[in-house]
Amino acid sequence: MNLNEQDQYFMQLAIEEAKKAEALGEVPIGAVIVYQGEVIARAHNLRETTQNAVTHAELSAIQDACASIGSWRLEEMALYVTLEPCPMCAGAILQSRIPTVVYGARDPKAGCVDSLYRLLNDDRFNHECEVREDVLSEQCGALLTNFFRALREKKKQAKKKAAPEAE
Repeated sequence: MNLNEQDQYFMQLAIEEAKKAEALGEVPIGAVIVYQGEVIARAHNLRETTQNAVTHAELSAIQDACASIGSWRLEEMALYVTLEPCPMCAGAILQSRIPTVVYGARDPKAGCVDSLYRLLNDDRFNHECEVREDVLSEQCGALLTNFFRALREKKKQAKKKAAPEAE
C-alpha cells in the first residue's frame, strides 16, 4: 500500500468516527492514531455530550494512545483527523510529540495547522510535524457542511413553530 492509499484508508476510519459524532448530535469530527500500521486509538467529538470544551476528537485520541502505550510521548505515531486541528489540539499534538499529522478539510475559522497559523511547523517550538492535508477533503468537508446546514434548518423550523401565527 503506497502512502496515498494508506492515508486514504486511515482517513476513512477517521470519517467513520466523525459519523459516530454526528449520530450523537456532535460536530462530525473524527480522529485515529496509528502506530506501525495499526490503529491504537480512535475518537470523535463529544463536547456537547460531555459539556466539556476539551473533548475534541484529537485530544480524546491522544489520551487513549498515551494510555495504550503507557507514555505521553507518541513519537512514532501518525494522527489522522477529518478537520484541521484547532489551537488547543495543535498544542496537544506538539506536546505529545506526534511526528505526522494528516487531515482532511481545512478550517478557515479555527485551523492552526495551515489556515490561521502554522503551529505544527513553527521552528520556535521544540517539536515540528510532517503535515499532509486534503486527504479525502471533499468527504470530510461535506460531513461538516451537511451537519451545519441541517442544524440551521432545524433552528429555523423551531423558530417558526415558536413564533405566533399571523391572524
